[in-house]
Amino acid sequence: MHFPISMAVPARFTGPVPESCNVVVIGAGVIGVMTGWYLAERGFRVTVCEKGRVAGEQSSRNWGWIRQQGRDPDELPIMVESLRLWQGLAQSLGNPFGFRQTGVLYLANREEQLGQYEGWMVHAAAQGLDTRLLGRRELAERLPGAADLWQGGLFTASDARAEPWLAVPALAAGAAERGVTILEDCAVRALDLEGGRVAGVTTERGRIRAPEVVLAGGAWSSLFARAHGVNLPQLSVLSSVAQTEPMPEILPGAAADDAFAFRRREDGGYTIAGGSEHDFFIGPDAFRHALKYRKAVKKDFLSTHYRWLAPRDYPDGWNTPRTWSKGAPTPFEAMWVLNPAPNLATLSRAAAAFGRAFPGVGRPKIRATWAGMIDTMPDVVPVIDRAPSVPGLTIATGMSGHGFGIGPGVGRVVADLVAGRPVGHDLTRFRLSRFTDGSEITLGPSL
Repeated sequence: MHFPISMAVPARFTGPVPESCNVVVIGAGVIGVMTGWYLAERGFRVTVCEKGRVAGEQSSRNWGWIRQQGRDPDELPIMVESLRLWQGLAQSLGNPFGFRQTGVLYLANREEQLGQYEGWMVHAAAQGLDTRLLGRRELAERLPGAADLWQGGLFTASDARAEPWLAVPALAAGAAERGVTILEDCAVRALDLEGGRVAGVTTERGRIRAPEVVLAGGAWSSLFARAHGVNLPQLSVLSSVAQTEPMPEILPGAAADDAFAFRRREDGGYTIAGGSEHDFFIGPDAFRHALKYRKAVKKDFLSTHYRWLAPRDYPDGWNTPRTWSKGAPTPFEAMWVLNPAPNLATLSRAAAAFGRAFPGVGRPKIRATWAGMIDTMPDVVPVIDRAPSVPGLTIATGMSGHGFGIGPGVGRVVADLVAGRPVGHDLTRFRLSRFTDGSEITLGPSL
């Protein structure tokens, strides 16, 4: 399959638009696909609508980490479940996407990071994880030939990796085999409301009647929600990623420090990125939600590159319409797939840092580069909730860069939320009303 996934890739899911179903899911990233999967398992007739291509945006462009380590404590129980689900999915589908439990390693450049790692061990113990603190000697044994750059580390052997651009399309194919109707080239323009509640959706290819809709539109979710009176303070940041040429194995899993992150790939190379370094495009929503993001901005100020003009037709672009007629093309049809240009300077710094850390291997040769837009929230945890002002609408967005690994678990939770069944987890932290009920915005002790 061609990567990055774009409109140049032929559509695989091109069936007719159904007149009706039980649930319409907006967005065929990992959250939307897995929500459809588990709803179908519960006997629902589900249609997943995707304006571009399955996994065309962040669900295929991420680092490919499936990690429990470092999660916000309220996300962690869902992530533990999600890892179990990944194990079952890989087994049932024949593992066409390289799921492997090869571990995740965090590398501490500074002493205070070791204290943060030690503090997070409380949450690891509460969930029975196999997470361990590593000293300098253990770290040197795990990374032979590495430069002596780190004070220690945090390692979870049960954490995993997979190739996201293979995984999510394979999950979509599996969902289709289980009865989910997936429609590419089918942007949802608007909700259809009757008496104030959801009665279906209008798509570019016609209307679908349905009493329930799940909004899992990633970076586009806030724009869609706002057009229906739902204030979702979501913004997006750009993450740049590179693929190296095949090279000797340094670590079979994934690792990160302040300067770079890397993951072993199935093709014998590594996926590398700039650690916490990212870009932020400033648009109208950046000003609208600025106060809610002040803590996140303070924490990440030095690792963020601010760009003063959001590109044309991006979700928060200055020219992007905030209202539209559902009888005419909408912003979702003006940008079928978000395919931003990577920050090559960020990737050059990451490659140089990799070379300094592993002098025996040296600076890696880059085969390909890409970028994705990460949908994020002010407290860096998602919204998973029913929208109280629009009965029949469920929101699952703002995964904040954590979505690939936790996707199957969130999909299962959202499916049961829609079905009116017990979800098995406390979703209080993920409620939409936390941004309007006077609650303090709290950045969790995630790493």
